[in-house]
Amino acid sequence: MRIAIVLPAQNAGFTLKRTADEIDRSIVDDLILVDDASADNTIELAESLGLSVLQHSSVRGYGANQKTCYREALDRGADIIVMVHPDYQYSPLLVPAMAAMIAYGQYDLVLGSRVLAQDPVAEGMPRYKYVGNRMLTTFQNLVMRERLSEYHTGLRAFSRTLLAALPLEMNSDDFVFDNQIIAQALVAGARIGELSCPTRYANDASSINFRRSIKYGFGVLHTCIQYRLQQMRIRSYPYLQGSPINQEALTRRDIDASNPTQAEPSASKG
Repeated sequence: MRIAIVLPAQNAGFTLKRTADEIDRSIVDDLILVDDASADNTIELAESLGLSVLQHSSVRGYGANQKTCYREALDRGADIIVMVHPDYQYSPLLVPAMAAMIAYGQYDLVLGSRVLAQDPVAEGMPRYKYVGNRMLTTFQNLVMRERLSEYHTGLRAFSRTLLAALPLEMNSDDFVFDNQIIAQALVAGARIGELSCPTRYANDASSINFRRSIKYGFGVLHTCIQYRLQQMRIRSYPYLQGSPINQEALTRRDIDASNPTQAEPSASKG
């Protein structure tokens, strides 16, 4: 199987080397960094580290960056695509485990969770971000009838089959892309797994500010409500019209949707 790691970057010069140094290159076929018009030395550093570099000529946004990442990985024939943020917040040491969860056919999408079996505030997550994460995740689980411990991680692994089936180009070019792609995966019947992921929060790591966090939060609410309206066949949204990849999972979700008391989030994950 061909494994590609994609790194959506913007001004990652302070943290890129530390991130790249923890990637096990013996199992990775392609290391792809897409630069969203950085103003620092991200491109030069990435090239010196042996990464394949693609550059946006102007700032297009975090979602647009991911679209370029995934297109390039699929074009190179990747069977498993792992997204790692180059800000050194998420541990690249987990890439082999996440790739294996997909390679052995157990999952189509694996999320590295910052809150599963650990305390992210103790690891440095700002408390307002933790509270927002828990509130959004609780709402999403209730509305989307899922049991994920979080939806907002920047460490994700996808199967080629799943990514190729999703209409990614119809998603936002901004941060809410992260939640739209999960909604699309659910519509497609993806089997989603999670892995506990230790995280680091440092002053030189990239992070969206409070104002953009609020905008992101409203985008998340909008996305999960649209997902529920479509599942209830009240409305239909073009970006949620991907091709199904797992009919069994879709059938199970339909049953959960019709029996909401059976699909409440597990308290052990909150």
